[in-house]
Amino acid sequence: MWRPPRRLPRPLRRATATATATGPGRRLLLSTPIFYANGPPHIGHLYSALLADALLRHRRLRAAGPARLCTGTDEHGLKIQQAAAAAGTSPAELCERVSGLFRQALTQAGVAYTDFTRTSEPRHQRAVRHFWGALRDAGALYKGSYEGWYCTPEESFLPESQLAERTDAQGRPCKVSVETGHEVHWTKEENYMFRLSAFRDPLQNWLRDNPRAIFPDPFYQGVLRWLDEDLPDLSVSRERSRLQWGIPVPSDPTQTIYVWVDALVNYLSVVGYPESHGAWWPAVHHVVGKDILKFHALYWPALLLAAGLDPPERILVHSHWTVRGQKMSKSLGNVVDPAVCVGQYGVDGFRYFLLRQGVPERDCDYYDEKVVKLVNSELADALGGLLNRSTAPSINPSNTYPRFSEPCFPKVTDSREAEGTGRACAEDYELVAAVASLPAQVDSYFESFQIYKALECIAQCVRQTNGFFQRHRPWKLDRRDAAEQLWLDTILHVTLECLRVYGTLLQPVVPHVADKLLSRLAVGPAERGLSGLTFLARFDGKPCPFEGRQLGPDTGILFHRLGKLETMKKRKQEA
Repeated sequence: MWRPPRRLPRPLRRATATATATGPGRRLLLSTPIFYANGPPHIGHLYSALLADALLRHRRLRAAGPARLCTGTDEHGLKIQQAAAAAGTSPAELCERVSGLFRQALTQAGVAYTDFTRTSEPRHQRAVRHFWGALRDAGALYKGSYEGWYCTPEESFLPESQLAERTDAQGRPCKVSVETGHEVHWTKEENYMFRLSAFRDPLQNWLRDNPRAIFPDPFYQGVLRWLDEDLPDLSVSRERSRLQWGIPVPSDPTQTIYVWVDALVNYLSVVGYPESHGAWWPAVHHVVGKDILKFHALYWPALLLAAGLDPPERILVHSHWTVRGQKMSKSLGNVVDPAVCVGQYGVDGFRYFLLRQGVPERDCDYYDEKVVKLVNSELADALGGLLNRSTAPSINPSNTYPRFSEPCFPKVTDSREAEGTGRACAEDYELVAAVASLPAQVDSYFESFQIYKALECIAQCVRQTNGFFQRHRPWKLDRRDAAEQLWLDTILHVTLECLRVYGTLLQPVVPHVADKLLSRLAVGPAERGLSGLTFLARFDGKPCPFEGRQLGPDTGILFHRLGKLETMKKRKQEA
């Protein structure tokens, strides 16, 4: 009986390469799935990319070490071969066009990817052939007859337990995937098989030793349950007579390498496999949708172990977007085009909505009214309104970062002591405490792949700051009175300090809005990092580098309110 190569559990192995080092300065590769090039992008694709992009931007602001973000298009397989035939074009021409659409959509949404891989590229195909050779040399492959229910849209064989009986459009009985509803067909082929069944123990050991390898936890627990079920060997090639659009199996021109093996290797080819990948691998965080979790959490780690490589450090999983409670599908005509969204809501409005509302653990619902309400409330009104009110010439005629008065806002050990010691009240001290703890909270939520919670905390603090400003009504203060002027300046100083923190923390999510806000506060490029972020230094008796500084130019409204939905729908129809 064949056994997989013996490998020590990851935590016990000595880290020798830069990629396996821990702590500040280590390298990290973030990845999205490479998107299947049989159709144009939708918001589900962009959600994966925006999650990874926000993680990359946050890491860079922390100056945590070199980082890359790879994405791309998966351009082989039967589905593309059939889609090209239906469109009356060649697979190569179809992939060239669709790959361009994905590049355009990612760029329009401000995704700062560093690498874009196409599986049709020679460098990738070379890596796939080498990876296949490593599997073959390890004895992890054998040739055998395989039959089962094959789902072309999912490019995979499905067991009976994942199928349901339905009727097709002609009323004939058929079997479909329970999860996706796609029809399956009985297929019998002679293929190369991967000895997946031999990797149950190694995969269980890997997950037991690395409980944060798959996150959030419900998905981790789901993978553990899969490993308790039947784990049959995996078909990793297709007959060339059925599938010509793919990479031929080395030394066997009658077979084509299975599209998922081909696609997964992109995470290695992008970092120079087989020669120079050690500088980055396995310090890799994959961001994937839950529909492809099995490929990334079972098949991919097993294939890597068989080829003598470590599994990725983390697999970050998210759920799907529905539209008014229904799954997006071409037949329903409810597929949401990200280009239209960017046109309607702006780049930052679109980014903010998806990252603020998207909860990785559960499916989230999209509809236009929801976007308009959220973005207007939190970006245009709460954040933009606060900046506009606190920098208006009528209230800040000198256009400066006002000075803080310690007698007006003395430091106390308990907010209940505040009454009678200055002008600040208990709620004001609660605001200061909340904003002071905000950077650490946000950092923790980004690290735990809960970006939506980070944004929730920021939005709550913005609301508190608006309450602070409204409570003290600085526009009512008489600046001819020296004491009133000190309190007015202190109110503005605290408000601008809060806004500076919010602008800094929002950079990974709404980079254009954050840049505009920070520029208005005259915060320079070198002062926008997270590692040295301070808040209200004068409250702690330390100098504030911004105090007395001339504010930046007023470039207008921070974020324009989105118009009425009827107007937006008209624009959408005209587009």
